[in-house]
Amino acid sequence: MDNKQLEQLFLTVQKPGRYSGGEMGSIIKDKTKVDVRFAFCFPDTYEIGMSHLGMKILYSLFNEREDVWCERVFAPWLDFEEVMRKENIPLFALESRDPISEFDFIGFTLQYELSYTNILNMLDLAKIPLRAADRKELSPLVVAGGPCACNPEPLADFVDIFFLGEGEEVDLEVIDLYKEYKAKGGNDKNEFLKLAAQIEGVYVPSLYEVQYDEEGKIFSYTAKDGAPEIVHKRIMKDMDKSYYPKNFVVPFTEIVHDRAVMEIFRGCIRGCRFCQAGFIYRPVREKSADVINSQAKALCDSTGYDEMSLSSLSTSDYTKIEPLLSDMIEWTEADKISLSLPSLRIDNFSPELLEKMKMIRKSGLTFAPEAGTQRLRDVINKNITEKDIMKSCAVAFAGGYTAVKLYFMIGLPTETDEDIVGIAKLGQKIVDLYYNVDGRPKGKGVNVSISVSTFVPKPFTPFEFCAQISKEEMRRRQQLLRDSITTKKISLSWHDSDTSSLEGALARGDRRTGKVIETAFNMGAKMDGWGEAFNYELWLEAFEKSGLSPEFYANRERSTDEINPWDHLDYGVSKEFLVREYSQALCAATTPNCREKCANCGANKYGRGVCFEKR
Repeated sequence: MDNKQLEQLFLTVQKPGRYSGGEMGSIIKDKTKVDVRFAFCFPDTYEIGMSHLGMKILYSLFNEREDVWCERVFAPWLDFEEVMRKENIPLFALESRDPISEFDFIGFTLQYELSYTNILNMLDLAKIPLRAADRKELSPLVVAGGPCACNPEPLADFVDIFFLGEGEEVDLEVIDLYKEYKAKGGNDKNEFLKLAAQIEGVYVPSLYEVQYDEEGKIFSYTAKDGAPEIVHKRIMKDMDKSYYPKNFVVPFTEIVHDRAVMEIFRGCIRGCRFCQAGFIYRPVREKSADVINSQAKALCDSTGYDEMSLSSLSTSDYTKIEPLLSDMIEWTEADKISLSLPSLRIDNFSPELLEKMKMIRKSGLTFAPEAGTQRLRDVINKNITEKDIMKSCAVAFAGGYTAVKLYFMIGLPTETDEDIVGIAKLGQKIVDLYYNVDGRPKGKGVNVSISVSTFVPKPFTPFEFCAQISKEEMRRRQQLLRDSITTKKISLSWHDSDTSSLEGALARGDRRTGKVIETAFNMGAKMDGWGEAFNYELWLEAFEKSGLSPEFYANRERSTDEINPWDHLDYGVSKEFLVREYSQALCAATTPNCREKCANCGANKYGRGVCFEKR
C-alpha cells in the first residue's frame, strides 16, 4: 500500500496524527546508507509514548550515529488496529512507514505491567512470531529495557535480550556487537545471543533454566553456555557527561506531557520502602546546575516549547535547587517560558522555595504523605511528620495557594482501619488550617484533593516479600475512606481495584506467567491500562486456563529466603539490605536518608554519586 492510500486510511480514525509521522524534529535517513535499523516501540498510544523521556533520549542518541537509524513505533488504538487488520497493513515505523519486520532490532520499553499484552499485539501486527524460540533468524531481534525489566521473567519467552538498568551505553554496545558479527558473516542467532550475554547489563533469558519445587516456588536458576550466574545492571556514572538531546520531536497532536523536560538527577536518597524506582535507580547522581541550565535553554530554543519541567524522583532534593531556579528564571522570564517542579518533598518545602515557585508556577501544589498516620509513615520510611505536612501547607496557603493535592496509598503492610481513617482526618486538618492561616487569599475557599492508589509489592524493594490485599479488601478500604470524609472541600479519587490486582500478580510473576499473558492476548486482552479496553474476568480465565492462580503471585507473603524470579539479577541493592529494611518496617523503625547516613544498601560499588558525598 502506498503512502497516499495509507494517509486516506488515517483520516477514517480518531487522531490520525498518531500515525502520520513527519513531526518537527523527527529524523529521516537513507536506509541504504545505514548498517543497523532500530524500531523503538512504546507499547501504548502515541500520546503516552511521546511523553516518555527515555524514548526521547535514546531516539536522539541512536540517530546521532550515521550507521544507525532509530525510528518510533507506538501501539495503534483500537480503531486503527481494526483498519490495519482489515487492510492487511503490518505494523510500521513512523519515520519510514516500513514494516518493523524489516528492522534489525525491535526494542520495547517496559514502563508498566499492564502494557504486556500490547507487546504481543504489536509483534502480532508486525507478523512476527510471538515466542523467541519460534524466531529462528538473527533478525529482527526483540529486545527490551526499562523499569519493568528488573523482573523480566513474565516476558522471558517472548524477548531475546533484556537491557538491565540505564541503556545509553549498553544498548549501543549490543548494536556494535551485532554490526561486527554480521560484518564477519555471522548469521546464527543463538551464537550471537551467547556473545551478547557477555556484555554487562545484558540478560538473555534463553540461557537460563528454571526449576520449581512441589509448591510451585522457584527451586533454582541455572546459567548455561557461559552466561553469567548474576547479571548486573548498568548505570551512567557521570550525569554531566551523559548524553542529553538538544532537540525533541515536537508532536502535531496533543500528548500527555506536551512540554520540554530537563532531567536534573537520577536516583533518590529517601528509601521509601514501597518505591521501586527509589531503589533500582540508586545511587543518586546529580547533574551540575550549569549543565542543566545550558541544556534546558538549548532545548527550549530548538523546540519552541513555552514550558519546561525539571524531572527527577524528588526535585526538591536537588542540592542546588534554589540557585538553579535563580539562574533559569533569568532567561525563562525573558522568553516567557514557565517552569514546573513535579515531585516536591513535603518536608523541605521552604518559604524561599515558595518565593521562587511563585515566579514560575501558578497551579496547585502536589505532595505525597502516602499514609494517614505517623506509625504507618514510619513503617514505609516516609520520614515526614504531621508537623512537616502542616507547616508546608501553611507556607503554601500564606503564599496564595488555595488548592493542595495529596497522594496516599491503601493496602500498605501493617495498615489498619485507623490508618485509613487517618487519611480523612489529615485532609480535614489541612482544610481547617487554611481558614486559620494569616495571609491566605481572602474570599476564596480551599480544595484538598486526595488521590489514593493501592499498594503493589514490587521487586527490589523491602516490601517485595509482602502480600497484596485482595480485591475485595481494596474495595472495603476505599469505601471506609469515602465514608470518613465529611466535607465537600475534600475531593477523593482512587485507582481501580481490578487493575491494581492484575498489576500485583504480574509484578512478581515468574516465567510461567508468560503463558497467562499469551493466553489472555489470544482471548482478546490488549490496552489493559485503559478502562474501556480492560477485562479483568478475561484475565482470571487466562490464569485458570494456564493452571496458575493470581493469588499465588500477588496475595501471599513470601519468606525472605525464597528464591524470587529476579534474584539472579543485580540492581545495586543487596537482598540482605532489603531483608534488613523489611525487618525495620515491621518494627515501624525508620532509616535515615542517604545524605544523613549510609544504610549500606550496596550501591556504593558504582563509585559515584551520593555514596561518595561528604555527609
